[in-house]
Amino acid sequence: MMSDGRRLDRGGPSRTALATAYGRAYHQVADDPRILTDPVVASLLGVTTDELADRAAPTEDRPGSGATYRPRRLFFAARARFAEDRIAAVAAVGVRQVVILGAGLDTFAYRNPHPGLRVFEVDHPATQAWKRDRLAESGIEIPQSLTFVPVDFETDTLATGLASAGFSRTDPAVFVWLGVVFYLTPVAVRTTLSYIATQAQPSEVVFDYLQPAEDDEEREQLQEREARVAAAGEPWLSYFAPTDIAAQLRALGLTVIEDHSAAQLIDGFIDGPAEFQNETPHALRASRILRAGGQ
Repeated sequence: MMSDGRRLDRGGPSRTALATAYGRAYHQVADDPRILTDPVVASLLGVTTDELADRAAPTEDRPGSGATYRPRRLFFAARARFAEDRIAAVAAVGVRQVVILGAGLDTFAYRNPHPGLRVFEVDHPATQAWKRDRLAESGIEIPQSLTFVPVDFETDTLATGLASAGFSRTDPAVFVWLGVVFYLTPVAVRTTLSYIATQAQPSEVVFDYLQPAEDDEEREQLQEREARVAAAGEPWLSYFAPTDIAAQLRALGLTVIEDHSAAQLIDGFIDGPAEFQNETPHALRASRILRAGGQ
């Protein structure tokens, strides 16, 4: 089970899904060079360059506000780039299945450059219905390589949803799970990782997570952020120390692990001086991303 602690507006995606998409869209016009090239996301959102620039001033009532905060948008771009680089790597060795868990407004499937690679977008039925409406309204073509997998985890399971969509458990796959894990309970996270770990090899998973604060200052900052997201109906439900999540992955047989802090990830994609070589912004200190696979 992969139940999500976020409050879902039955008419559309979560607030965080919108904010992430706006961050990726603003990255296209605000940063040079770009970490991630995504010519689709602004059209999906239905916003112009001028409208993106207008969101520079954060407000409480606009889901895309704050997209111009550079560290956060760079992380949104970098984690997507990291996942897409891994997709390219596994596609190069013959993997032909990608599962995007909690797909939200992800646009990889509409930019997929890998012939023969099938993409399965898993999300709540209401979110997918909203997205499909936006795709139609914006004239974005749904490729034949994409399969939508609507799963309401109150009544269904990931295994059942993917099986009904034609996903093969006996062929390898890469699972992309971004911006979701910290909204799940530790038990739900382990259940989903257990499912992934039993996929035919060579398979892997890419996901980001939050680590606990390391000192009182970080703890205070993290608690303030946690209170804000909880007030918006999207509480964080889990934190993992890097050593602990690595131990869980190894116990499941996912023993090849590559783990990065948010700052390390961003700096790895930027040519020239490191963006955060002197100090990591508070908004990024808890964020990490990893990939894990079997032997």
